Amino acid sequence: MRYRVSHRTVYSYDEPVTDSFGLAYLTPRSLPWQEVASHEVAVDPEASDLAQETDYYGNLATYFQVTERHTTLIVDALSEVTVTTPIHSDAALGGAWERARPLLDPTLPGAWQATDFALASGSAEQTAEAKEYAAESLTRGRPIGEAASDLMTRIHRDFAYDKTATTVTSTIDDIFGKRAGVCQDFAHLTLACLRGHGLAARYVSGYLATEPPPGKERIVGADASHAWVEVWLPDHDGGGPGEWLAIDPTNDQWAGDRYVTVAWGRDYGDVPPVKGVIFTEAKRSTLRVEVDVAPL
Repeated sequence: MRYRVSHRTVYSYDEPVTDSFGLAYLTPRSLPWQEVASHEVAVDPEASDLAQETDYYGNLATYFQVTERHTTLIVDALSEVTVTTPIHSDAALGGAWERARPLLDPTLPGAWQATDFALASGSAEQTAEAKEYAAESLTRGRPIGEAASDLMTRIHRDFAYDKTATTVTSTIDDIFGKRAGVCQDFAHLTLACLRGHGLAARYVSGYLATEPPPGKERIVGADASHAWVEVWLPDHDGGGPGEWLAIDPTNDQWAGDRYVTVAWGRDYGDVPPVKGVIFTEAKRSTLRVEVDVAPL
């Protein structure tokens, strides 16, 4: 599938901002299953300094500074990508999950690359409750592909999608307490569950192309940023770095050709779409985000 992805972020302030520093993760990654034909990030007012660099995890980060006084800041990103469905080997999916723990077996090929994603992170604390919840899926000797998929399905079944239940700072305990959240929360919960048993899993930020109901026209701008999880599948036989299985607990499915991958990290804190620091005397601000993933 080929898509044109547009992502507009609008900040409005009740007093002028004199200086604004920003960091954005808005450019899709080039991957074996994803080809980026073009990408552009623009800032209004025009940035006095704008640069793109590759971060520690290989994501393309955009840095900008706006020194012109403003009460509205707009960050526009436009990309064209072609996505295919990742293919995983039966050998990788069928290996017992206990054999996919890089911290317990650092001699596994590619373990050094996966280790960082097996450690706890700020938004995906490895709580006792998360470990206990995951244990029902991670039974002894179960194939890792099957175990991860079962965990994904259970989270989709047991936790309600509710935009009002949590905030960007909600913890794993909060998510269990509410038994509800959004895609970001479900991704963090999945990370906590898998990492609690020593598996390596990473947070993925991107987009999911939505499909209108039968007989209805597609609504431009109705899409949104999305988050899912990739779990590491080691290559026990070939000696390669292994594979990453992308699972989406929000929709109870593996990521396919409707998923556009932008960036990955330990959790949301590593790869927010836009974050920054401003100098202002403003007391109030508003944020509006418009996303469109249009098939080409």
